[in-house]
Amino acid sequence: MRKQPAGSQTSVLHPGGALEWTNVLGVRVSAVNLESATGLIQKAIEDGRKGYVCVRDAHGIVRCQNDPELRSIHNRAFLVTPDGMPLVWALKRAGHLESDRVYGPDLMFSVFEAGSSKGLRHFLYGATDETLKQLRARLLKKFPNAQIVGSYAPPFHRLTLQEETDIADRINGAGADVIWVGLSSPKQELWMARMRDRLDASMLIGVGAAFDFHAGLKRQAPRIIQRSGFEWVFRLLCEPRRLWRRYALVVPTFISLTAFQRLGLRKFPIEDEVFGSSAPKAVAVKV
Repeated sequence: MRKQPAGSQTSVLHPGGALEWTNVLGVRVSAVNLESATGLIQKAIEDGRKGYVCVRDAHGIVRCQNDPELRSIHNRAFLVTPDGMPLVWALKRAGHLESDRVYGPDLMFSVFEAGSSKGLRHFLYGATDETLKQLRARLLKKFPNAQIVGSYAPPFHRLTLQEETDIADRINGAGADVIWVGLSSPKQELWMARMRDRLDASMLIGVGAAFDFHAGLKRQAPRIIQRSGFEWVFRLLCEPRRLWRRYALVVPTFISLTAFQRLGLRKFPIEDEVFGSSAPKAVAVKV
């Protein structure tokens, strides 16, 4: 996809001059739906803008509470999309009635579909070689005109500086517009923030388990369960040994903290002044 010269970059913000969001426990959650998120990503690529997208659920918001670095990474993101229904409900309570769930696997398909006719170039980063092989085949079957210019399954150990340099060179050499990052959270958010300045691609998008879902290796919850807010129950039943501790902590913590925030019993400021932010200035909207 042809990028505009750097000097011609323009804002992808809403007409009012700011990308709207709401504060959910100290994290900027973008007021978007699948269509608008796809459009904003497309526009950013066309304008040659650089950034990364965090596809966020309640679990990630809770993890941000005890991790200032992770919270700062989210608040510097181009978009933090509402992947979980509790975040959608928070946006709607704040008056963003057109906001809706931006589920990672759906966002991936949506951007692939929108970019097929425009020559958008994709790179797949994460998972295993076998998963990437199956994922690539399934994506090209669904989107025959898609340009997947490369893929890479990183080693499971912590990357050395030389390995990060080699990976950046490999991805940049492929000429990607979008890098899809399929690591577990928060690994993918940390990787996107750490690598952002080294990569030429316009958008880095962390979609987690979307690689496994689209490769046909994991089962997705039925749509009715996804919309109910109880998708975590479905996932827990599918992987009880791996997930029971996570949800035993996340569900009561998220419910109690959001109640404190709504009742004004506890403040959750956006800490730009402490951690810095490259995110666009926006109009704060209370939950």
